[in-house]
Amino acid sequence: MGWKVSLVHALASLYPYEVETSDELVEAVAFIESPFKPETIVQAGYGAGIAVAVLTAGILFALGLPLFSILALPVGIATIHGAHTSPTILAGFRRTEALGDTPNLIGRAVLRMQIQPATETAVEFAAETGRGPLADSLASHIDRSIGSPQTGLLSFADDWAEDFPALRRAAHLLATAQNAPPDERERTLERSLTAVLNGTREEMAEFTSEIRGPTTGLYAFGVMLPLALVALVPAIGLAGGGDGGFTLPIEFFVIVYDVMLPAGLIAASVWLLQRRPVAFPPPNVTVSHPDVADRRLQGVGLGLAVGVLAAVVTTMIGHGFLAPVAGIGLGLGTALLTVFTPIKELRDRVRAIEEHLTDALYLVGRQVAEGLAVEAAIAHAGERVPAETGEVFERAAGLQERLHVTVDEAFFGEYGSLANVPSPRAHGTASLLSIAAREGRPAGSAVVAMADHLEELQEVEAEAKRELSAVTGTLDSTAAYFGPLVAGATVALAKSIEESQGTAAASDQVGKALSADQLSLVVGVYVLLMSVILTTLSIGLRNGLDRSLLGYHVGRSLISATPIYVIAVFVTGLVI
Repeated sequence: MGWKVSLVHALASLYPYEVETSDELVEAVAFIESPFKPETIVQAGYGAGIAVAVLTAGILFALGLPLFSILALPVGIATIHGAHTSPTILAGFRRTEALGDTPNLIGRAVLRMQIQPATETAVEFAAETGRGPLADSLASHIDRSIGSPQTGLLSFADDWAEDFPALRRAAHLLATAQNAPPDERERTLERSLTAVLNGTREEMAEFTSEIRGPTTGLYAFGVMLPLALVALVPAIGLAGGGDGGFTLPIEFFVIVYDVMLPAGLIAASVWLLQRRPVAFPPPNVTVSHPDVADRRLQGVGLGLAVGVLAAVVTTMIGHGFLAPVAGIGLGLGTALLTVFTPIKELRDRVRAIEEHLTDALYLVGRQVAEGLAVEAAIAHAGERVPAETGEVFERAAGLQERLHVTVDEAFFGEYGSLANVPSPRAHGTASLLSIAAREGRPAGSAVVAMADHLEELQEVEAEAKRELSAVTGTLDSTAAYFGPLVAGATVALAKSIEESQGTAAASDQVGKALSADQLSLVVGVYVLLMSVILTTLSIGLRNGLDRSLLGYHVGRSLISATPIYVIAVFVTGLVI
C-alpha cells in the first residue's frame, strides 16, 4: 500500500494548482474509505494525464512514428478522465456487491422479529451478524439514532433506496410489524421479505434483458470481427496497385489490436458492470485465512518454469515467433491457478456447508417445536443431515457434550465448528439458533420459518445467476475457446495468403506491409488480453469483482486459450 500512496502523491505534485471537486467524487471517496483527499485524486489525475501523454509521445517518436504522436493527446485526456472517475466507479462496484446482501440482511431481521417482535433488537441483530458495507451502513444508522425514538432502519433504507427501491418498502413493512396483532404481524413480516426478494428478481431480470444487446455487440464488433479481418491483412499490400501500393507498418497493428481494441473492451466492460443492480459475491477469503495455504512464491516459481517450457516447446515445433505468447500465457495462467486454487477449495467447502442448511434448520425447528431442547435438536440434525453441513452440526453437538458450552460457543468459540468458516449465511443461522436456545419451545416455529426463508434466498440467488448464464456463458467460451481458435485459424490463413505465389509477386512490387509472423505475435497478445478482459467481465456480472475469484478464473482461461491459439496456428498452417 505504501508504494501506491507514494505514487499518487508524486503524480499529484505534477499539478500543484488548486482544483475543484464534485459532490459525487467526495461521496465516492468517503464510501470506498480512500486514504486520499478528493483534491489529491483530482490533482493526481491531471498529473497522470500529463505523464502518460509525454511518455506515449516519446515512445512513438522512438519507434519512428512521429505521425502517430497525435495519439498522445487523447491518451492523456482518457487517463485524466479515468483517474477522476475511478473512485466513483469503485464506489458503484462496492454498492452493487453490498446490495447483493439485502435479502439476507432483511431476512435476518425478519427471523429475529419472529422470535421476539422488537424492531430495535431485530435491526441490531441484522447489523451484528452481517459483514460488508450494507451491514456497516445499518450499524452506523443505528448508532446515529441512539437517544431518538427511531431505530435507524428507515433512515438506512432511505439512504440506499435510490440504488434499490424495494428496500424502502421492505423496511417500512418491517418497522410496522412490531405494533401489529400477532396474526397480522406474521403476514407483515412475510410481505417484508417478499418485497425485497421480488425486488431482487425484478432488478436482475430487467438488467439481464438490457445487457443482451450491448453484450452481443461487444462480442461481434470487439472480438469476432477484428479476428476475422486478420485474414485480410496481407491483401492490404495490393491496395492502390502498381508501384504505389499501400503499406502499413507493424506498429499500426500493435496500436489497433493491442491498445485500442483492449481499451475499448475494458471501457465497454466497465459500462456493463456499472449497470448491474446487485451482485452476489462469494465468501470473503484471502491468503491470510488459517485454512488457506500461501502459495504465492510457489506460484511464481511454477509459473516461470511452465512459461519457459512452453516457449521452448513452441520454438521446437517451428513457431518460435509465438514463444512470447505461449510463455506469458501459460506461465501467468499457471501462477494464478497455483496461488488461488487453495482459496477456491475453501470456498467450495463453504458452499458445501451452506448446501443443506435448510434441511438442518427444518429438523432443528421441528424438534424444538415438539419440546426438544435446541442442544439436543442440533445433535439430531448432525446425525440426519448429510455432507459438510451435517459435520458442522455434529461437531457443534460434540463440543456441547464434552465441554458443556453454550450453542453460541459451540459454533463460534475458540474451537467452534464455524469459527474459521467465512460464511455470513451460516453465521447468521447459527446466531439465530443461539437465540432460540434461550427462548425455548416458542422459537421452534421461527426456526422452521427460517429454513423456508433461507431456501427462498438461495433460490433468488440461483435464479439471478441462471438468467445471466446465457450471456456470461458466451463470454466464457469466447475468452477460453472460440476466440483463440478463430484467431489462430485466421492468422494461419493470413500466413498462407502471404506465402502464395500471387501475393508474393505483388509484394515484390509494392513491398510487404508486415510479415505474418509479426502479425501472429500481435494477434496472440490480443488473444491473451481478450481472455483476461472477457473472463473478468463474465465473473463480474455473475459474482462481482472479487480478486481471488477473478484470479482463479482468469488463470484457467489463460491455460486453455494460450495452447488453443498456438495449436490452431500450427494445425491450420499444416492443413492449408
